[in-house]
Amino acid sequence: MLQFEKSKQLQQLPKQFFASLVAKVNAITAQGHDVINLGQGNPDQPTPGHIVKSLQAAAKKTINHKYSPFRGHPYLKDAAAAFYEREYGVKLDPNSEIAILFGGKAGLVELPQCLLNPGDTILVPDPGYPDYLSGVVLAKAEIERMPLKEENAFLPDYEAIHKDVLDKAKMMFLNYPNNPTGASATKEFFTETVSYAKKHSICVVHDFAYGAIGFDGKKPVSFLEVEGAKDVGIEIYTLSKTYNMAGWRVGFAVGNKSVIEALELFQDHLYVSLFPAIQEAAATALLDSQECVAELVKVYEGRRNVFIEGLRALGWEVKAPEASFFAWLKIPAGFTSESFADHLLTHAHVAVAAGNGFGEFGEGYVRVGLLTSEERLGEAVERIRKLNLF
Repeated sequence: MLQFEKSKQLQQLPKQFFASLVAKVNAITAQGHDVINLGQGNPDQPTPGHIVKSLQAAAKKTINHKYSPFRGHPYLKDAAAAFYEREYGVKLDPNSEIAILFGGKAGLVELPQCLLNPGDTILVPDPGYPDYLSGVVLAKAEIERMPLKEENAFLPDYEAIHKDVLDKAKMMFLNYPNNPTGASATKEFFTETVSYAKKHSICVVHDFAYGAIGFDGKKPVSFLEVEGAKDVGIEIYTLSKTYNMAGWRVGFAVGNKSVIEALELFQDHLYVSLFPAIQEAAATALLDSQECVAELVKVYEGRRNVFIEGLRALGWEVKAPEASFFAWLKIPAGFTSESFADHLLTHAHVAVAAGNGFGEFGEGYVRVGLLTSEERLGEAVERIRKLNLF
């Protein structure tokens, strides 16, 4: 059998960070151990029943067995516009300011290829979602990392970016509520971002994947809530986390018309949009009662409290996340991020994600996903206690 070599472009793609974590967890599990896996970001709750019923009904319609319009059905764009006006007071033109996506990740990987030329620079948060880098590599662009440090509330310091970098920068990724740190952004920060982006002609792409998940009564801020945001960028929203629809692969981009047009043109050459029944179900999720979202946030906040309070009782000085379903924990002295994650997996059978997998400035931390029951989180704390690390 002939063996065909992968293209140079594929060979240059970054290694999938989570693949190595999965392999380590599988190896420990294969030895017969019960692993509490807190290392990944896959929602553990089912999609709400009324959304599933909407899909079931839509799947029976023969019209939905045909090709969708290339850029999606207007009713889903209308639903996304209604959602943004209801939740954030943001008015959007469904025809020119909304693009339907095969999940948020697809848009994040596509956008650098839509807007950047080889050699252009993109500003990327560090630590940050590893797949931001994939689209940058495919676009043959240059990466400039923006450190997210605890002393700056895990927000980038724009004044620290060198002028030579700014002269070449065309695009910026932001993500609040933040993965992996669980930090939130304020309207003041986004106002600063808009001003900065206008001054330097940078397109802002705000990844709002965890937009529904805020704690202590605080609702996360949409980038588009800030005056002038649509002038300089877009926001990507996914139904994966808000409605536990990760496997459904549906989301949308909203904002600047020129960016939306570029994104839709790119997708015209890749897809014929989503299965229409999924589009109907997504519209149902966005337009019907949001009680399921409120209940989900309560679940995550309860888990956060059990876990963080349990760790603090051990003497581990950790900060509670403000939002998202992740906790970002500073590791004890004597370990690297990776050695500490390996130690927990090997000796406590608790899997966490090493912070250095999210970038250079993730070293010194581990990320925990609050994606199992309070009981299992409590058991994880108990297993860690037995290690006598604190």
